[in-house]
Amino acid sequence: MKDVQNERDHRNIAINKVGIKGLRYPITVLDKNNGEQHTVAMINMYVDLPHESKGTHMSRFVELLHMLAPKLSLKIFADILEQMKSHLNAESAHIEVTFPFFIEKKAPVTGAPGLMDYTCRLIGSINSKCRIDLVSEVNVPISSICPCSREISDFGAHNQRGEVCLSTRFKKFIWIEDMIELAENAASCDVYSVLKRADEKFVTEKGFSNPKFVEDIVRDIALVLGEDANITWFSVSVENFESIHNHNAYAYITGGKKPDGA
Repeated sequence: MKDVQNERDHRNIAINKVGIKGLRYPITVLDKNNGEQHTVAMINMYVDLPHESKGTHMSRFVELLHMLAPKLSLKIFADILEQMKSHLNAESAHIEVTFPFFIEKKAPVTGAPGLMDYTCRLIGSINSKCRIDLVSEVNVPISSICPCSREISDFGAHNQRGEVCLSTRFKKFIWIEDMIELAENAASCDVYSVLKRADEKFVTEKGFSNPKFVEDIVRDIALVLGEDANITWFSVSVENFESIHNHNAYAYITGGKKPDGA
């Protein structure tokens, strides 16, 4: 049968990324407490396309993924990137895997259990020199109390939920749970899925005794990451979904060194 993708293109324009987006696929990820966790990921896969090629073979992306039946580890991630680059005759390959990760979290006073879900993402690429770059990302819901409001108000202070987005490059494997814990520890207080009245009292008082701006939260996280010899690069952002303003508050810090060619 005629292979149109292999025909020559005469416009002489290379494409940086071509591939598939939004593929839902079951995966297994490492779980610090339970060994493994089954979840469903949203996967994007791309390769570059040289100027003379008309198209890539889209079906090969899915075939590769299915053939490798991935348990999501750093080694498997590297294997998939190398296979993509080889099977699709590409100079570079990229993969993004986004998935919900669940942790059982007990209420701080009553110990009532509940599941918290965190959106996580692994981003990988391989370049023409076969250099692999991996980034791990977590999005963590938090709560914060405004220090200014706390200081100037006779009664209470305004509070809001927020989200920490933490991305890291590292020398050795880093647990998702450790990244989540770092983000939660920097907030005014954690967010929980189940709270009884005694727990609500606790988190309210904890937050009001620990007011923080978004600037405080990103700096506290950056301070810890900057002192960690295992972290080669990081970015951290905090966005507060403001309760009394018609806008959100935002802060962002990046540090460390990106690898060559990243």
